Amino acid sequence: MAAFRVAAFVLGALLLGGCAPLPATQGETPPLKSELAAFSLEARFSLNRGDTHYSGRLSWRHDGPNNELMLVSPFGQGMAEITTNTLGARLITSDGKEYTAPDAVALTRQVLGYPLPLDQLTDWVRGRGPAFVISELDAQGRLLRFRHEGWHIEYGYPGDDANALPERIFAEDAEGLKLRMHIDEWRSLPAGAMKP
Repeated sequence: MAAFRVAAFVLGALLLGGCAPLPATQGETPPLKSELAAFSLEARFSLNRGDTHYSGRLSWRHDGPNNELMLVSPFGQGMAEITTNTLGARLITSDGKEYTAPDAVALTRQVLGYPLPLDQLTDWVRGRGPAFVISELDAQGRLLRFRHEGWHIEYGYPGDDANALPERIFAEDAEGLKLRMHIDEWRSLPAGAMKP
């Protein structure tokens, strides 16, 4: 049950707040934001709400409507696997419980008890906020922070390159849920690499 709760909290935080891709592994050049469509990433996360603290690793593959997320504890134990595609959304917990829904919004309503606005996720991952929200840019014109639907999100970048993808993300909601992400490995995938 604890693994399910971690998965639910992380699922909610990730799907609402997004996660920020970071620099490529050594020897690779990160893609430009404008070229970024399909990707995979390996990240570390920490999630805090009040006296409760969770941390672990995240593996995420994204290609259009297709997403595969694997959440793993700091000790390497699988906590949850989440998949979304045109056929629906599914969450499988470490104890084998499976939750399915027609889409990610319905899945978050079922797992968390309320729906989450997920249509901005891909832009948030790439360091892009909704055009209609209050935001702040850094000297290079990159998104530095913004507020949207009760969330405050901040980005950190690895250098001064205006095309650099975010290196860190901090997201906090109005109820005190705090998510920190650090991406260790970032790769561009060919479009169409993932099939439903």
